[in-house]
Amino acid sequence: MSDAEDGTTVTVTSKGQATIPKEFRDKLNIDTPGRVRFVENEAGEIVVQPIKRPSELRGALATEETDHGKSATERLREERQRDKTRTDEKHGVSEQEE
Repeated sequence: MSDAEDGTTVTVTSKGQATIPKEFRDKLNIDTPGRVRFVENEAGEIVVQPIKRPSELRGALATEETDHGKSATERLREERQRDKTRTDEKHGVSEQEE
């Protein structure tokens, strides 16, 4: 049997530290230095999950439509004005009646 089938043995130091073998770091895309999370699944097995760095998450929530140079407050004001205009049009309110 190979190491992959039998598992890989690592040493745990007196401080509780263990080295994750390179083959597993590569497979899980764990950078060094990096962080991992240990999670126990329903079968009682411990699963190692890589944690992404904040720099890797940058832009992950960005939309394709961006208003470069505008602050979040300016974009929010514009969005509220669009919502108000839609609501006014829906209810037949004109700017003169306000």
